[in-house]
Amino acid sequence: MLSNYLIVHKSILPEYYEKVLACRRLMESGKFKEVSQAVKQVGISRSTYYKYKDYIFEPSDLNSSRKAVFSMMLDHAPGVLSALLACISESGASVLTITQSLPIHNKASVTISIDITDVTESVDSLSGRLAAIPGLDNLRLLAIE
Repeated sequence: MLSNYLIVHKSILPEYYEKVLACRRLMESGKFKEVSQAVKQVGISRSTYYKYKDYIFEPSDLNSSRKAVFSMMLDHAPGVLSALLACISESGASVLTITQSLPIHNKASVTISIDITDVTESVDSLSGRLAAIPGLDNLRLLAIE
């Protein structure tokens, strides 16, 4: 998954990329509860924010712990979540949070944040192993720091 990303100096990017980040920071800080308020504050459209919000990330201090957030769909079957957690544990990562919806049509939406500070393999490799778990579909890396 990380092979899909580039590190680019922001001076060569359109101004609205930085505004998307500013909008996200405003939303995360709690200063604004509605996206429409935050986008108005930074001067971009809602569609621009939604188009890029899941694809633009800010680098963080590399000396601190590293975190990754994944979303996926899990079959509502015994052992699927357990297999996911075992794979994460085997990689050396630790689970920070898990959010799971109620299963609808035998599928549950899961968002999991993990501490990847001690993981020796690449996030691409870990993502590939997670995606190969039977009963796990639509794995997406939402954020990494």
